[in-house]
Amino acid sequence: MGFGSFIKKQFIDVLQWNEDTEGVLSWRFPMQDFEIQNGGMLTVRESQVAVFVNEGVVADVFGPGNHKLTTNNLPLLTNLKNWDKLFDSPFKSDVYFFSTRIQTGRKWGTVQPITIRDKDFDMIRVRAFGMYSYRIADAKKFFTEISGTRDIYTRDDVEEQLRGITLATMASSLGGANVSFLDMAANQALMAQQIKGELVKSFEKYGLGLDEFNVGSVSLPEELQAALDERISAGMKGGLSADKMAGFTKYQVASSIPLAAQNEGGLAGLGAGLAAGVGFGQVMTQGLVGAMATPAAAPVAAAVAAPAAPAAESIEDRLGKLKGLMDKGLISAADYDSAKAEMLKKLIG
Repeated sequence: MGFGSFIKKQFIDVLQWNEDTEGVLSWRFPMQDFEIQNGGMLTVRESQVAVFVNEGVVADVFGPGNHKLTTNNLPLLTNLKNWDKLFDSPFKSDVYFFSTRIQTGRKWGTVQPITIRDKDFDMIRVRAFGMYSYRIADAKKFFTEISGTRDIYTRDDVEEQLRGITLATMASSLGGANVSFLDMAANQALMAQQIKGELVKSFEKYGLGLDEFNVGSVSLPEELQAALDERISAGMKGGLSADKMAGFTKYQVASSIPLAAQNEGGLAGLGAGLAAGVGFGQVMTQGLVGAMATPAAAPVAAAVAAPAAPAAESIEDRLGKLKGLMDKGLISAADYDSAKAEMLKKLIG
């Protein structure tokens, strides 16, 4: 091998990227000690962009096509190099290729629940999962803000950052929305639209274009979901009261009665309380209303509470009150029969 052949091999006549590896977003052409031949060809395929970088500063950007490399089509690089005349010798520059194809079917999700503000529940923690797709829209900005001078930059690398951006944007977007979480959870397309609008702006800062974004599932932590289920049941069992809290209080009263029946004394003990002059509904409701101490609960207490019974109230009156509670659905027929049997047993001795 002659000396001339050795020198010739140091020149690069064609620069191109075949995208042999799946998932690579940015690839630096291996220059090593080679130099780009003046008049050499740059081949940029569809869905690619090539960027010339001099000492970390982005110079010229080329889209798809075949480009002959001269100072005429490398004006920024020529200026950076302070070439005052057309160069007729090989030159050095870092060349990066970027894939602009759409990265589809990418998954996003909340590893841990995120806390958001909600107009109905004040503060709630939610989990959500879905899919999205994106692409490099501005290679210069992507290089400057994210990929930098690394030889290879993959979508796994960038998606580590995108997950954090997505969750932060999701929290601020849903928290600032005028639509409640329940309405959005019932309409996941609406939720996706709300989040996507904010994500587009966040992605643009890094030279990325958000193509699609959807929400596949959304859920609450188990303890919060249980509380929500109870509230929904309250609305159903509260007779669709205009005051939701009133329905919730009534549901709590009804739910506590079967528990009382399982305790020592059961409903018989409650029946004795009635005989002492305190209505059963009043005992339960006053405890709940006092604990909640809200103006909305006051009408509930007045509606549910029964007037205090005289000390000498008859068995018939006591049974009549229990019958009224059963008719309203606050106690079951079995509870009524149990209390009735206990009172009759005491009466007979």
